[in-house]
Amino acid sequence: MKEKQRLEDTKELTLKFEFNPKDGIDNPALSLAEDSDTEDAGKPRFYLLTKGDGESFGFCLREEVGYKGHIIRQLACGGMAQRRGLQDGDRILEVNGEYVDNMEHFRVAQKIKASGNQVTVAVLDGNAYEVAKALDKNLAELLPGHTRPRLCHVVKDKSGFGFRASAPEGVKGTFRLSVTSNGPADKAGVPSDSWLLELNGASVRNYTYALLTRKLKQSGSKVTLLVIDAKSEEFYRLQGVRVIAAMADAATLPFKARKLHMVKGPDGYGFLLKEERGSSGRMGQFLCEMDTGLPADRAGMRDGDRLLAVNGEGVEGLCHQEVVDMIRASGNQVTLLVIDPDGDKFYSLMGLSPLLFCEDGHPSSGTHMASGSHPSMPQRNGTPIGTPRLCHLDMGPEGYGFQLQTITDKPGVFITQEPRCEDWKGRSQSF
Repeated sequence: MKEKQRLEDTKELTLKFEFNPKDGIDNPALSLAEDSDTEDAGKPRFYLLTKGDGESFGFCLREEVGYKGHIIRQLACGGMAQRRGLQDGDRILEVNGEYVDNMEHFRVAQKIKASGNQVTVAVLDGNAYEVAKALDKNLAELLPGHTRPRLCHVVKDKSGFGFRASAPEGVKGTFRLSVTSNGPADKAGVPSDSWLLELNGASVRNYTYALLTRKLKQSGSKVTLLVIDAKSEEFYRLQGVRVIAAMADAATLPFKARKLHMVKGPDGYGFLLKEERGSSGRMGQFLCEMDTGLPADRAGMRDGDRLLAVNGEGVEGLCHQEVVDMIRASGNQVTLLVIDPDGDKFYSLMGLSPLLFCEDGHPSSGTHMASGSHPSMPQRNGTPIGTPRLCHLDMGPEGYGFQLQTITDKPGVFITQEPRCEDWKGRSQSF
């Protein structure tokens, strides 16, 4: 009985504070932030997470009703995320060097998935995030000045690759590049005086100067470099984060994924989807046998294109029937993200997913859009998100499977999934 009484007494000590930035320094939320355990609590933290095939990073990324940001939850005990130092409630600000706080949740989840077995994240403590949001701060300004590394594909001309590498005598893996103005490297986007990190997808950390020279000769007429400027290299080194190719800005690469939007005609879309083994050795979904003049042909589909996503949802790792069902569920229009055979081979050799470098809202010039839609509008089942939908529901044994809910300071009534626990309502994705 005494223990029960103590628990009941404890309830009286639990206070709920409503944050109001106009209250100033006496505001409880501000006081909590100032009294944090470390003076770095309000600063972003940077991590490189690595996992093996079939393993997970050990955390769940959530979008929760009534809360802002992409929230880290359910850290696996002893998992990679917990061992690296991520904490429950942290908000993800960057994925692979790209600012994501203002992105839609499904896009952030897709970027983590596309990163494969390595991903870098910048996170902010949950309390510090809520305070910053309440004060209407630009969270991007909290991130220290640094630029992403560059992935550059250089094609040799008569004069060579157009760059020279220099290294301190007797030191391995430290190569600085000087670039010839208007030469192949310069045209491919290689910054002069940058550090070389990878050559053709392989780290140069243990390369001697002689080995680097030999590898360049063996590359033939083409070479792919991962480079970074000196200031950003120092920043990541001080953060204890190893720079990886998934973090790269690949704007200058000649290999681009393409968006194809098609509206079904009387004879269908006019293409065949086949499952076969690709250049990476893994099974994939490939497009072929386009009928002349039908939607697929008019949208610019090419024989041998590999399918990457359907209506913005990645299909890598899905079986053939699952992909077919996704396309059929789109109704009379669908948006496909594809890459041609040369691009597919390039990314396979580099060990990277093309989805890492897809910029939303920039489809190819050959894209055919449906009337009233826009290429930058996110699609779900072939319909721009935000379009009203009429849904017919049949009640099951446990009801309709949703709840109606209001959110403080937001107009309207919101539909949420039936909660599995009392303290969370929203969307979730495990990694």
